[in-house]
Amino acid sequence: MALKSFIDVGPASHFPIQNLPFGVFRPDGGSPARPGVAIGDQVLDLSAVASAGLFAGPALAGSDCFHQPNLNKFLALGRPAWREARATLQKILSSTEPVLRDNTELRKKSLFPMDKVEMVLPIAIGDYTDFFSSMHHAKNCGTMFRGPQNPIPQNWFHLPIAYHGRASSIVISGTNIFRPRGQGYPSGDSPPYFGPSLKLDFELEMAAVVGPGNELGKPIDVNNAADHIFGLVLMNDWSARDIQAWEYVPLGPFLGKSFGTTISPWIVTLEALEAFACEAPKQEPKPLPYLAEKVSNNYDISLEVQIKPAGQKDSCTVTKSNFKNLYWTVTQQLAHHTINGCNLRPGDILGTGTISGPEPESLGCLLELTWNGQKPLSLNGTPRKFLEDGDEVTITGLCKGDGYTVGFGTCSGKVVPAPQ
Repeated sequence: MALKSFIDVGPASHFPIQNLPFGVFRPDGGSPARPGVAIGDQVLDLSAVASAGLFAGPALAGSDCFHQPNLNKFLALGRPAWREARATLQKILSSTEPVLRDNTELRKKSLFPMDKVEMVLPIAIGDYTDFFSSMHHAKNCGTMFRGPQNPIPQNWFHLPIAYHGRASSIVISGTNIFRPRGQGYPSGDSPPYFGPSLKLDFELEMAAVVGPGNELGKPIDVNNAADHIFGLVLMNDWSARDIQAWEYVPLGPFLGKSFGTTISPWIVTLEALEAFACEAPKQEPKPLPYLAEKVSNNYDISLEVQIKPAGQKDSCTVTKSNFKNLYWTVTQQLAHHTINGCNLRPGDILGTGTISGPEPESLGCLLELTWNGQKPLSLNGTPRKFLEDGDEVTITGLCKGDGYTVGFGTCSGKVVPAPQ
């Protein structure tokens, strides 16, 4: 019989008992932040569960990891603690277990309506790295800017390319994004343009949340890399294409990327995604030995982006892609990140880069969808080359299981004018 919770979970919910993603929330504006898990339309307060003595296994008994304002201490405990927490939570939330179901006082202390709580960043993010791991995205961008003869540079097929991002500007879903100011390409003999970005874009991404890190100088084996990844979140790495195009040679992205990155509030664990693992694309040429995985998996996660144009009530779907379109896996990304001895730490974020598919409707950003503004989209009759002030972008991601859905909720943000 399929596992079922005593809490009513609708068939379309992203958060059945098979999921149980982790986040951090405040029950009200004056309360301290504390860890929780999503179950149906409720949030289970893990500090209350811990205070009731229900985390009694060897990895978590006596730990104060759920009495923290973020998940970093829990992430540092590693996979045995994560599996123990998941097993405990699935047990106490199941329809056949009375310990929480029949305890009215504990339910009142520990369960909160999701639409009444405030979600905050679930982790203290020390470092953020953004990869470039979709072959379709790399090919489209290369064709656009370098021509079709050699759109993807040779090194791309040998290593997961990335740049170091700005952790301080990572924000939680629902946070407004200020249109950035910066320089753009000169027109003729004029000085470079300076002002609000004229080519503001979204990027459909996901990100891996690092658990236990590694010591400085000691790389992580690619076949052990999954033990260092707690789970995945949705990500929108907002991009100012005009600022980026002018600045990126020779050192890569800077102001065109660092003004804002949005993540979803719920971290879906790799354990919850195990049922949706699928074979990763065949890599040619074969990767060097340190990137060669015994089992190379992606996950079948359907991704969708909607834009609600400023002043309109209805959103318009602009792209549908899938996490399995990634060429380089998240475990390869993590192993490559550490091969030079770089030390990762709990709570670090590794973005996948834009996740584009092979079809025109699966492209992961407006740069590709409009071919750098040459082919405007129609959003319910409203033309768009790039994002306008007041536009709201929402990313969703889900996996369809046997009678249930494992989802990530939403990752959304609205563009607001640059401050004067």
